[in-house]
Amino acid sequence: MHLAEMAVLRAVPAAGVFLALTRRCPLSCAHCSTESAMDSAEHAERPFRRLVTSFTGQERPEFIAMSGGEALLRPRLVRDLADSARLSGTRSYLLSGLYFARDGHAVPAALRAAISAVDHFAVSLDRFHEREVGRRAAFRVLHEIRSWGPQVSVQITGDGGEDPYVADLVREVRREFADQVPMLVVPLRSVGRAKTLDVPAAGPKAAPAPMPAPAPAPVPAPCEMAAWPLVTYDGTVLTCCNDDLAAARPPHLVLGHADHDPWPVLRRRHLDRPLARAVRMFGPRYAKARFGSGAGASGYCDVCVTLHRDRGLGERVAGYLDSPAGPAMESAVRGLVERHGPYGFARRHGIARYSELVTLGWEGRER
Repeated sequence: MHLAEMAVLRAVPAAGVFLALTRRCPLSCAHCSTESAMDSAEHAERPFRRLVTSFTGQERPEFIAMSGGEALLRPRLVRDLADSARLSGTRSYLLSGLYFARDGHAVPAALRAAISAVDHFAVSLDRFHEREVGRRAAFRVLHEIRSWGPQVSVQITGDGGEDPYVADLVREVRREFADQVPMLVVPLRSVGRAKTLDVPAAGPKAAPAPMPAPAPAPVPAPCEMAAWPLVTYDGTVLTCCNDDLAAARPPHLVLGHADHDPWPVLRRRHLDRPLARAVRMFGPRYAKARFGSGAGASGYCDVCVTLHRDRGLGERVAGYLDSPAGPAMESAVRGLVERHGPYGFARRHGIARYSELVTLGWEGRER
């Protein structure tokens, strides 16, 4: 399974589901979005197992995307979920920090079995991870894993399009793997432990205005982060995969719990709930401005967290969605976000100059 296949469907609601199998992690990366550590929470396996066994040939996501923390601290669970998902036709993706590559020893048998079971194995590699696991060690393990069967990719976090570290790492990955290993290059965001870092703002700083200018009216900005649900560490299922929102858990984003809600139920809630549909279609700020009352918070995700507090907002959104204009608008927005194929998501949510790297080694690459 190539990374580009996931990128093509990343904006399609319920085409995939994220499984955060644990918050534990042996690494101490300074930019960790989940603030994971070895003493972080780890809950029962049962919700994840129950959810995946509820997939059927007619009601299933195309992909499960397993991560943590470090998901490979639970190798038997990773292997079993991948095997179980495959029975219904769902493919599996695993993201790891490669903690086991640090000592230079052979990959332990339990980890090899887990990695061999998945359809795609991705490794996080950037200036922060490289302080924990060197790139040569990461390359060595990736070469080995490629011989086991899963396709592989590299996820790189950088400071922006002109970051020399990222440019150097991209060149070396391309050379090391002869342009056969795709990469997703994303900007560093002020989430989790990265909030304590000096995260560059997007674009050049503007000169201060002599007088405050009126805030521009919000424009539609569809939220693709609300396309694939997230099963959090304790089994709670959310509409959005944003790690900060996973901590806040506003009620309109909570779909249920994987321990007692099967996939068909969760999928229907994800697709049908008016506020979730409005966020995917318009983005939270525009949905608030068009259907809500009062200005409220100004930030994109800050507004989303508070949407449930706007009395009557859900009913007004539902009225619009039930009108002839609602489905037509949803269809138009979906067409816009999907028309650029695998590059679209990488351009919108990654560092645009590197977006075509998601198709390296892909036989289906657009020519």
